[in-house]
Amino acid sequence: MSRERQPDEVYVSTDIEADGPIPGAHSMLSLGSVAVSLDGEELGRFAANLDPLPEARPHPRTMAWWETQPEAWEACRKDARPPQQVMMDYDAWLKRLPGRPVFIGYPLLFDMMFVYWYQIRFVGSSPFGHSGMDIKSLAWTALGAGRDGITYRKSTKRNMPKEWLSHRPHTHLAVEDAREQADLFLNIVRALQSPGRSG
Repeated sequence: MSRERQPDEVYVSTDIEADGPIPGAHSMLSLGSVAVSLDGEELGRFAANLDPLPEARPHPRTMAWWETQPEAWEACRKDARPPQQVMMDYDAWLKRLPGRPVFIGYPLLFDMMFVYWYQIRFVGSSPFGHSGMDIKSLAWTALGAGRDGITYRKSTKRNMPKEWLSHRPHTHLAVEDAREQADLFLNIVRALQSPGRSG
C-alpha cells in the first residue's frame, strides 16, 4: 500500500479465548487479530497463545464448556508463551499497522475487556485507546435500530441477512474466528454504505 493510500484507521477484528468470564480472576488463553481496511484488504494477522496468569484460576463453568471442545482446547494450549511477551509483541504489531487501530469485537465487551486489561497490565498502554466497535451494535443499526420490532438483543446472526455472514467456519481458534468476524463486519459496513439504503 502506498503512503498516499494509507488509511487513517485500520480495523482490527479480534477474538480471544479465556478460561473464565473476567480478566485478572481468570486468564486469556489465546489472542487472534486480523487487520483490515474498509475496502476489504487484509493488512496483517497476529496470533498467540498465552500462559495462564499465576494468580488466576479457571472458572468451573468455562472449563466444563472447554471439555466439549477438545480440539480447540489443544490448539489454544500449543506453544503458549508468557503474557508479557505476547502483549509486547502484540503492541509492536499494532504499531506497525498502516493507520490507527480500531478494535472490532463480537461481542466487544468480552474480547476488548480482556485485551485492554492485559495491555494495561503488561505494556502500560493500549494503541486502541478507547476506540472499539461492537459488531452487534453495528448490525442493529443496519437492521433498522428498533424498526419492525428489531431490538438490540434480537440483532444476532440468526436474524441477519445470509449475505452478511462469512462462509468461513466458526472454529473457536482465535485468529480464524477473528477472520470470520472481519467478513461479517465488512459486509455490514457495505450494507450501510449501499446507495439504495434508506434512512
